[in-house]
Amino acid sequence: MAFSQEMNRCIETCLSCYKTGLATAMNHCLVTGGKHVEPAHFRLMMACAEMCRTAAHFMLINTPHHKHTCRECAEICGECAEDCESVGGMDECAAMCRACAESCRRMAAA
Repeated sequence: MAFSQEMNRCIETCLSCYKTGLATAMNHCLVTGGKHVEPAHFRLMMACAEMCRTAAHFMLINTPHHKHTCRECAEICGECAEDCESVGGMDECAAMCRACAESCRRMAAA
């Protein structure tokens, strides 16, 4: 199955965001503690990682429903990027979320 170049990029971006978010939550936030493990922030990071994985999955199975998951992924990633910036010390995670949000916005609109 050949995907468009843009969909391939979005799949890779979503998977990278999933890995970055999950790894940051488990190996940075849990270790750092404090506001990094406050329930609202930590839940948002988990929701973001899972939504990225789900969006990638929907694109990989080539369902037209990927537009819905990509739209939601863009929203959650944007929220997560802002939250990671406000908590601080998670520039890589915030940047990855912003890139994923932008890629998913394009896929949702395609």
